[in-house]
Amino acid sequence: MPKQALYLAWRPMLFDDMIGQEHITRTLRNSLKTGRIRHAYLFSGPRGTGKTTTARLLAKAVNCRHEDPNQRPCNQCAACIAVNEGRYLDLIEIDAATHTGVDDVRDLREKIAFSPGEGTYKVYIIDEVHRFTGNAFDALLKTLEEPPDHAIFVLATTEIDKVPATIKSRCLPFEFRRVPLHEVADRLQMIAEAEGLHIDRAALELIARHGTGSVRDSISLLDQIVTDPAEHITLDLAQRILGTASSEAVRDLLVALANQDSAEGLHVINQAVDSGSDPHQLGQQVIDMLRAVLLTQTASADLVEASNEDRQFFSDLAAHMSRAYLLRGLRLFNEAVNDYRGGWQPQLALELALLESVHGPEEVPVVTQTVTVQAPAPAATPEPEAPTAAPDEPPVIPMSQVQSRWNDMLRALNRLNRTAPAVVSQFQVIKVYGNVVVIGSEDIYVKRLQHPEKLGILERAFSDVHQTSLRVQLVRVSKDPSQQSNEGIDLDDPLFAAGRELGADMQMIDEEDTLNTGE
Repeated sequence: MPKQALYLAWRPMLFDDMIGQEHITRTLRNSLKTGRIRHAYLFSGPRGTGKTTTARLLAKAVNCRHEDPNQRPCNQCAACIAVNEGRYLDLIEIDAATHTGVDDVRDLREKIAFSPGEGTYKVYIIDEVHRFTGNAFDALLKTLEEPPDHAIFVLATTEIDKVPATIKSRCLPFEFRRVPLHEVADRLQMIAEAEGLHIDRAALELIARHGTGSVRDSISLLDQIVTDPAEHITLDLAQRILGTASSEAVRDLLVALANQDSAEGLHVINQAVDSGSDPHQLGQQVIDMLRAVLLTQTASADLVEASNEDRQFFSDLAAHMSRAYLLRGLRLFNEAVNDYRGGWQPQLALELALLESVHGPEEVPVVTQTVTVQAPAPAATPEPEAPTAAPDEPPVIPMSQVQSRWNDMLRALNRLNRTAPAVVSQFQVIKVYGNVVVIGSEDIYVKRLQHPEKLGILERAFSDVHQTSLRVQLVRVSKDPSQQSNEGIDLDDPLFAAGRELGADMQMIDEEDTLNTGE
């Protein structure tokens, strides 16, 4: 018979065995003590935090035959033993991911009227309840509203926002939280000692960190690493199995980033990947450390869960890196990890994030201050700063490229300023010369952008999208047909150029003449 998985073998059998969810277990135990059992519960939270396990503990406790409510579940009476062995008929578990239809709920409603066969209550555990269809939720609603006295529902979900409000209002909600790293590491150490495993504390903390607050995922990773119970598991071995880079490599990469040494950073990334590190995991490690540096710089190193040596390292980097540079690097590496798709050059996303962090356009400082406005007199609208390029200078990028990536620029601008895209979308590209992009619109929109700070943000959006330093020049363009002339038409446009090459004869046609001739 195959050996049982560790996360199943070490599933909590008592409320005291649960970790990280004391706010829930305390409430449930008090309800059992006072006899105030609700007919419907809603458990929500990240995966692997104990939702289904708590539901089974509740099912055992309400049917436990121990005389002392404080000792329920006792794991000794017939009901507790039957639940532990998976043969208790009054505990019905439904996977909403596979039973999503209204017919499944109707079948449940027909059977719920029957009295319990063994215990006091029939407990229905509906896992991943958010996968129900709308009709299935409607069919369940009436049952939750007026259930039989012998029925208890426990709904579990990882996506509480997909559960209708009508269902939530009829349940007692409990929100499960991610378990702190040190508590997960302590649980892993307890399991390792009980199983006779030899594993370093640093390796256990690495496993807990990769579990991201999920006890089940962390125990599964421990099971994956331990292939031979007699083998001693070190931090280095755990890193190789999990595909993570060594802490030295991540530190070297952060030092290169702080020193703005892109060449050294590229060497570190490629050496780590060539050594077997997973680029996605490496990116996550970089983000964790950059976040720790940000917390140290903004608040205090006490917020970082790390050793004293690591905290000193974060403090040194925080003193060496500017806030704007740190935020830019953290944002770019986070985007690289979120957009990671693998491919034949898996480390490319990290390399681009490093290069853009070091060589990208500088952050535009935003100064926030409180001022008192007292009916100011109308002032002359300041003109934009004159561009440095000459009007006849060849463009650094084609005008067609600026036009085709206009929507990309608006999305980049939206990340910098939520309200700016609504104004900039009223502009159109007029011309590109040198590193200057000329955009035009009506006078009302030009006035709203004629501010050095707003122009700076707009220029940064253009520069980020086209990967080159660009300036922006604003011009007023009237949309009144009577005021338009051929002066606003770019005769160097590729469309007109192609027409001239084909021998076309182009001339301006007055709109009024066209209407008079009926064409």
